[in-house]
Amino acid sequence: MAISTETPAASANTLSIARRINAPRVVVWRCWTQPELLKAWYCPKPWRVIEASLDLRPGGRANTVFEGPNGERHDNNGIYLEIVPMERLVFTDAFTEGFLPKDGTPFMTGFVHLSDAPNGGTDMHWGARHWTAEDTAKHEAMGFEAGWSAAAAQLDELAQQVAAGSARGSATPA
Repeated sequence: MAISTETPAASANTLSIARRINAPRVVVWRCWTQPELLKAWYCPKPWRVIEASLDLRPGGRANTVFEGPNGERHDNNGIYLEIVPMERLVFTDAFTEGFLPKDGTPFMTGFVHLSDAPNGGTDMHWGARHWTAEDTAKHEAMGFEAGWSAAAAQLDELAQQVAAGSARGSATPA
């Protein structure tokens, strides 16, 4: 059974943001699913993504490594649970590739839902569902709203650059 993000606010342990990205959905999808593009926006500055390994299929890896300004390192290893091309991704840190249970306690199941917005933009609903109220509070204390909002702004900027490059015939950001 696939996890559905149709009603993400149904859980008290869900944190989410909704943003309008000023680029076509096809470009925003690429920014979510192509490792080099994901690395350019997925972590709020001054942190950065130094590694991204993605296998876009249910049970496929969704691994990233964040690096802080002082050399801190945070590995985020998990899998995709659901992929609806151009519309939805659901991923979790509860398992590793192939649906193998991960050592330790899972923190969250993440989701992103994309839909067309007026004037060629994309509406994005991005969030995290947590196992416990304590994990939800921990994520809020880590700066969920500010951090994910900053990352979404970085995504918006990158997606606009990619879209402009695509319009000029270039596949990479300007």
